Amino acid sequence: MNIILAPDSFKGSLTSLDAARCMRQGLLRVFPQARVTDIPIADGGEGTVPVLLHAVGGEVRETVVMGPLGRPVAARWGLLAGGETAVIEMAAASGLPLVPELQRDPLAATTWGAGELVRAALAAGVRKIILGLGGSATNDGGSGLIRALGAKFLDGRGRELPLGGAALADLASIDLTGLDPRLQEVEILVASDVDNPLCGPQGATAVFGPQKGATPEMVVELDRALARYAQVARDATGKDVAALPGAGAAGGSGAGLLFFTPAVLRAGVAIVLETAGFEGHLAAADLVITGEGRTDSQTVRGKAPVGVARLARRYGVPVVCISGGLGEGAALLYEEGVEGLVSCAPGPLSLEEALNQAPRLLTDATERACRLIRIGMDLGRGLKPGHPTSGSMPKKSR
Repeated sequence: MNIILAPDSFKGSLTSLDAARCMRQGLLRVFPQARVTDIPIADGGEGTVPVLLHAVGGEVRETVVMGPLGRPVAARWGLLAGGETAVIEMAAASGLPLVPELQRDPLAATTWGAGELVRAALAAGVRKIILGLGGSATNDGGSGLIRALGAKFLDGRGRELPLGGAALADLASIDLTGLDPRLQEVEILVASDVDNPLCGPQGATAVFGPQKGATPEMVVELDRALARYAQVARDATGKDVAALPGAGAAGGSGAGLLFFTPAVLRAGVAIVLETAGFEGHLAAADLVITGEGRTDSQTVRGKAPVGVARLARRYGVPVVCISGGLGEGAALLYEEGVEGLVSCAPGPLSLEEALNQAPRLLTDATERACRLIRIGMDLGRGLKPGHPTSGSMPKKSR
């Protein structure tokens, strides 16, 4: 029996690599003879760098950059084996975890540090940059990132604007003469875990602004500022990208990269699965187990488990998703190729208890799921559960 373990991280408790190890322990309690392949995954958010380094090898680099509120942070990024591809997480330089909850300020938060990471990658001589957009503390349309790479954002009197999303309301022109020319010489893949546009009721500010500390009044102010930004950027570049799916990722950074660089925006999980060679393992697989911290209606909009399920369905491989919690809309995954949903919680638990016990809870949940799978296998073969050959599976023809 060939089983692929392809979990995303369980945010706040387990990395993707840790989650795969826990799943393996629970699985082997039930199927000790199974051939298990660990392919930890990510969707462009936190954890993308270690996942791809695990998959293809390489090294971790560290660069001190400007954090989202101006303080220096030591941000890690990856240089994949061969030295031609860099992997950067927006969250490492401009992420929400870098800002204490009471200090979150989406009006002023900037993506400048992420631009410094791109600059460091260019200095390393890479030919390709994979840039994951998940987990940002910002709402500046990626303007800080682009300014760190040489562009100037000016008001009506030709003065440079302050950093942050609110200042974009006064944007009058964009000077691209100083933009780093090396951007035109590299392939830039933008890994997004959402499909929201830049502005409007489903845009960056309305949907994600409150998570970053935006009040209802701030949401209105920032959305108007991004609309102004989109208009001026369109005039400066000739591109009209604000309504594209994913333009609203990372506080509108998806739009910024599309406006000012040769970036191609794709679902983050698709980029990770492709780079990790996931599809090459499916032809021989009998089962895939994936998972994430919380599965709900947002999962269907580009999160890792649904990306795994859609690809596995092409090969007729069933998928089980084991999550820290199941929320409203989780059942939508059944339409995407997930055959079973399992929650880690064995009963009522506080969030603190769930996070502290995450390794044991995920291991035990994987065991429970596999025991049910074993019963289904036995019934399908006309055996009663507990039969001496229970759980064995002949290699299926393909």
